Amino acid sequence: MWLWALLPVCLAFFGTVGIWTVFGIALTNGSVNITEGFPYISQCGTYNPQSCVFAQICNICSVLALWIVVIRFQQVKDYGNHGKANIASLVLGFISSIGISVIGNFQQSVLLGIHLLGAFVAFFIGLGYFWVQLFLTYRVQPSQDRFWVGPVRATCCILCTILVIIMSILHNTGYTSGAAVCEWALVMLFFCLFGLFAAEFRHIDCHHLTVQKQALRNDHMNTLS
Repeated sequence: MWLWALLPVCLAFFGTVGIWTVFGIALTNGSVNITEGFPYISQCGTYNPQSCVFAQICNICSVLALWIVVIRFQQVKDYGNHGKANIASLVLGFISSIGISVIGNFQQSVLLGIHLLGAFVAFFIGLGYFWVQLFLTYRVQPSQDRFWVGPVRATCCILCTILVIIMSILHNTGYTSGAAVCEWALVMLFFCLFGLFAAEFRHIDCHHLTVQKQALRNDHMNTLS
């Protein structure tokens, strides 16, 4: 069912177009001035009217990211990997997805502390999630895409780690423009990492949701018969 591959692609495309749209609005109405320094993503989305757009983009991306996290967890589980790494990926992915929503709904001009907490969760916990996914790439059932997905995912994870370190150093030393550039690059790489799940999701065979135990028993009996 290759249509599932569109889910991570939609997240990557929607998120990329969305935040650059917010940047364009902020630049047009004078909320940010790039001649004074390159702005953080949050600076672009902290004032009206783009703050409303920014919040909705973060909320939608949060839901899509959480959906991808759950599906990927179940896919790895169905391949027979029930290890702690897969459970850790679910926990890290869930937490980082909530962080994305916090970033959008608590603007830095209103509640800076909570906003920074959301950014920390989204970036650092999210990076941990993708490192676990890199580990799982070589643990789950072999696929024909592993030979290129693994190296690309590893490269993106390494670049993201370098960018996080540089961004933190530049921000703490007062070089905010450089830190902002690192943040934009980091977010773009995050979207690329999410988009890479399309390679695994195109191999999904089915989708089955059951909420009643009786249905589970019936399915089990039908399988046995």
